[in-house]
Amino acid sequence: MPCWRSVRRKRHGASGTSEIPGRTLAKRPVTGIRPRVSRQGRLVESGVISAKILPVTALPNRIVIATRESALALWQAEHVRARLVAAHPGLAVELLGMTTEGDRNLGSTLAKIGGKGLFVKELEDALLDGRADIAVHSMKDVPVNPPHGFRIQVIDERDDPRDAFVSNRHDSVDALPAGARVGTSSLRRESQLRAHRPDLVVAPVRGNVQTRLRKLDEGQFDAILLAGAGLRRLALTDRIRAWIPPEESIPAVGQGALGVEFLEERDELRTLLAPLVHAETSWCVSAERAMSRALAGNCTAPLGGFAELSGSLARLTGFVALPDGTRLERACAEASWLETSPEALGESVASRLISAGAREILADAESAR
Repeated sequence: MPCWRSVRRKRHGASGTSEIPGRTLAKRPVTGIRPRVSRQGRLVESGVISAKILPVTALPNRIVIATRESALALWQAEHVRARLVAAHPGLAVELLGMTTEGDRNLGSTLAKIGGKGLFVKELEDALLDGRADIAVHSMKDVPVNPPHGFRIQVIDERDDPRDAFVSNRHDSVDALPAGARVGTSSLRRESQLRAHRPDLVVAPVRGNVQTRLRKLDEGQFDAILLAGAGLRRLALTDRIRAWIPPEESIPAVGQGALGVEFLEERDELRTLLAPLVHAETSWCVSAERAMSRALAGNCTAPLGGFAELSGSLARLTGFVALPDGTRLERACAEASWLETSPEALGESVASRLISAGAREILADAESAR
């Protein structure tokens, strides 16, 4: 696939506390001496960021995980609990189930009600007031600029990042007849689908995975598009009729990866999470998020980014588009991930997209919202 691509087609129709803005962060006692570590909080060895972290405080013997209460979110939280207990025998881990504004407000698309941050704010509040120690997220749902005082640590090897085509009657996107109705909650998926198949009817579908599958089974849609990783985690891969390659649908930034959020001052949690870190996945997701951050990306405009490694070579591909798919710009860049920071690669791709008109595209997409 070339490192750039432009799609344009004619439109159819037309004290004791520290302050965080809006929140109060209670200080916790420090019981150790901070070691000299890298800016990312990890040791740097021979140019490679290591997953090992020097211990700075005594590890806790009990932690509470804040999580959304959907089946997928609970699976992810249980997975992190199992990984932590395996890494730290004797550690007691409890779950705190919560319902977020993003879960409650299903009547509108995320772009119209405030973006993906609606899925994490209540969990962050639980970290601030001490009800929970960490929160588990799908990285694709985490805003690229977390609030001051919070840290996001990508953990585990990334699951399959591709989008999945789900249908009871058709084998693929290309097999859909003209006028077929396709459901998706993502402007990113919608824009790429419209660019590829402008003859389809694309409609929003909100709710958890099971709710979306039920709407498909009821005949409200001929097909729906979902993140394949979520279906895999819920043992629903039999519902996937086709995997959509990144060349056709660039994944969301962070798609397929898990992240753990905690308060920046909780140094002991960095040590606790160190055995769960997968350096390659962390590097790739950091590059994708750097690209999105440089573009001021959010879920109100179609944007995607996907980094992958082959030996020492890293390749990042990104895109921005108008929601109706009438304009879509792609760019990519390559570098040695052993010698280049993920931020540098992400900013390089963002710069190429900006040169291709990304700022104007995102502004137009925002004004059309």
